[in-house]
Amino acid sequence: MPQDAVPQDAVPLGSWPRPVRDVDLVVVGDCNPDVLVLGDDVTPAFGQQEKLVESMSLVVGGSAAITAVAAARLGLRVALVATVGADPAGQFMLDQLAREGVSTDAVTVRDDVPTGMTVALSRGGDRAILTALGAVAALTAAYVPGALLARTRHVHASSYFLLERSLGAGLAGVFAAARAAGATTSLDTNWDPAGRWGDGRLADTISHTDLLLPNEAEALHLSRQPDLAAAARALTSAGGRLVVKRGERGALCVDGAVQHQVRVPPVTPVDATGAGDCFNAGLITGLLGGRDLPRATALGCAAGALSTRAPGGTAGSPDLPTATALAETASIRTPTRAS
Repeated sequence: MPQDAVPQDAVPLGSWPRPVRDVDLVVVGDCNPDVLVLGDDVTPAFGQQEKLVESMSLVVGGSAAITAVAAARLGLRVALVATVGADPAGQFMLDQLAREGVSTDAVTVRDDVPTGMTVALSRGGDRAILTALGAVAALTAAYVPGALLARTRHVHASSYFLLERSLGAGLAGVFAAARAAGATTSLDTNWDPAGRWGDGRLADTISHTDLLLPNEAEALHLSRQPDLAAAARALTSAGGRLVVKRGERGALCVDGAVQHQVRVPPVTPVDATGAGDCFNAGLITGLLGGRDLPRATALGCAAGALSTRAPGGTAGSPDLPTATALAETASIRTPTRAS
């Protein structure tokens, strides 16, 4: 893994040869530990008051890292592109990713910034999140190896808005290079803490995105539309496909003028941290495995739902047989014309 060095084979691909595709998925984005706090009442009491909670643990965090681990659990060959600090938190992430079989060769270790860190206060299906970006915000397109893009089948980017000032300027180029090399692309912007919800750079990135993966609230903000039907029309107007995550209500997938509502039987949740990221991993696994979009969405719903059975983003993330079994029970409503 590089130390404070920009890869010499960074995007664009140019005349790079196209070797055998020995990587299924490259995930680009955030990589940081989560300090996960669980309990019925996890709201801090200021005024120097101490409150006891059910549990507190250090786990794999960052949407990109969680997606990478979840995809590896589902059997994909996965590489992560990210930045961490040269500190114990960064080493924790590298060790955990390696143990899960995720390649960290393209994770850059920076000695000038600390590893990012998130505190997630979780009470069942709801949570509050506090994040210090640290090295997360050091990731730029220059750290994405062009040779890696030429080896992969799919490139997924997570947490666009956390990386907007660093990666945002070059992500469209990364996606364009990946597609030129024959890979497909997907994007999960996640929530925008600044509340701006993108500019021309994001629009350019979406124009090179094969599959956009917001949750329902994010879809409304990204599209600046009042309801999901209008949001779906706006977000697919450039021709890409869209899957909107709707929590326990399943997902809406949109492919051209056709929409499907997909839902799996409910799972009793312990913690919803990372469920959307595990959904992304399941959906991508389904598409790369040859499923059509509705059936791949069902696998995403299954992976996301099953991930909520244990605390943290990856502890409950299922293997492929387990996720497939639940996906096969999914309800996929008859396609209707988008209105």
